[in-house]
Amino acid sequence: MKRFFVLALAFNAAGAAHAADIKPIATDLPKGTYTLDPAHASLSFKVNHLGFSNYTARFSRFDAKLMLDPKRPAKASLTATIDPRSLELNTPPAGFLDQLMGDQWFDAAKFPAVTFKSTKVSLTNIDTAEVTGDFTMHGITKPVTLSIKFNGGWPGMEMDPHARIGFSAEGSLKRSDFGMGFGIPAPGTNLGVGDEVSFAIEAEFTGPEWKAPPASPSSAKPQ
Repeated sequence: MKRFFVLALAFNAAGAAHAADIKPIATDLPKGTYTLDPAHASLSFKVNHLGFSNYTARFSRFDAKLMLDPKRPAKASLTATIDPRSLELNTPPAGFLDQLMGDQWFDAAKFPAVTFKSTKVSLTNIDTAEVTGDFTMHGITKPVTLSIKFNGGWPGMEMDPHARIGFSAEGSLKRSDFGMGFGIPAPGTNLGVGDEVSFAIEAEFTGPEWKAPPASPSSAKPQ
């Protein structure tokens, strides 16, 4: 047991040292506030249905704000809000959306927003990170972690003066952790809708406005 404990400490120390050695991709993106571009963003989720398929749905109204210093990404902060009433399904049966907005599921009249507020950002590679935060749904708050991939960005240009940055993210949660246990299959069966929900996010953000470099002073002409 003592040997195992020493090995575990050594392993954890090595992992911490590796994380400290990770350097983010060098960019010329400006430091500041980045806001979600809803025209270039999507939020979808999947949940097991009767063991036959991973049923897929999405939300159409959500917003996010990112405070970012590209030279210190571990100090970034992210907040997001989802309107559960914007849930979109493929050809839902009559009345099904109303049922999902009711008190057995989202209870959207009582809880009109789902929110996320980051508490920790950990770099996992030069262009990836784990972002953990307080996720609130159905009136219950618990930690949820997002695996995020930095897709790239630019500082802006004359024809598009604002900085732009893009990410892909994924994660999962158990809906029963948030008081939404209706329809979960009994142990050993698939007769219902699964507890685990996986989600995927594509997001572009716009940031501070591009500043043209100062013009170089003209050299004096000889007289």
